[in-house]
Amino acid sequence: MSIPLLELRDVGRTYSMGGLFTRHRVRAVDRVGFALAADKPEIFTVIGESGSGKTTLARMILNIVPPTDGVILFNGADISKMRGASARLAFMRRVQPIFQNPFEAFNPLKKLDRYLFTTARRIAGLAATDAIVESADQALKKVGLSLAEVRGRFPHELSGGQLQRIAIARALISKPALIVADEPVSMVDASLRMSIVNLLHSLRDDLKISIIYITHDLATAYCISDRILVMSKGSVVEAGAARTVLDNPQHPYSIKLRAAVLSPHVPGHAGNALGS
Repeated sequence: MSIPLLELRDVGRTYSMGGLFTRHRVRAVDRVGFALAADKPEIFTVIGESGSGKTTLARMILNIVPPTDGVILFNGADISKMRGASARLAFMRRVQPIFQNPFEAFNPLKKLDRYLFTTARRIAGLAATDAIVESADQALKKVGLSLAEVRGRFPHELSGGQLQRIAIARALISKPALIVADEPVSMVDASLRMSIVNLLHSLRDDLKISIIYITHDLATAYCISDRILVMSKGSVVEAGAARTVLDNPQHPYSIKLRAAVLSPHVPGHAGNALGS
């Protein structure tokens, strides 16, 4: 049996909240488990409302915060036990984030090409100028742009959709095996959401990258997902093949979530909700 690309075993995260005399514990994520196969790239969606624990889960997978309990394995290795800069850098090369707001991902006073060049040098480990430039250009072409369009430009000169594509290109430079995309279309105009969804599909199909897609948007989840995990108050309430879960939800929370977004006149179809 092959080792999974990513495996979560009963992962949880507890935070201590409040002041010196009023501290209490909040269970943000509770006993979450799933695995992604190394030889079968997929889009695995984690969906839930604000406060469901999905972003905390994403931060643990990215090794930004450690789990309080349970274990996260990447290629069979416990990511919480990585020691030294070289081990962390090796992990960063293989696991890349895409965040929610492309306008916050880039300093408005810094040219966009500098981000790409820095990633190629520091994360991908490229040293020669020609190789760095070529790497940035190739990554941009994979998302429908080119270095000629981006070079010398500042974030305010491009649209939100273009900036999100550049953020995705930046993630591609190190040739990752896994991308964790936290609400990547929520700040993009409705008319452009499907273009980002289609781009993520091409990353899976053409580049063989697995994607963990974090969202509260059931409509895009229906369009993009291979499998889905529904979270509420830190716990998994339903999981399985995306169409099975979304077409015929069993848990009351999943049923409520679906009823709030999908049109009752077109069962199982989310296309009409993408612009809402």
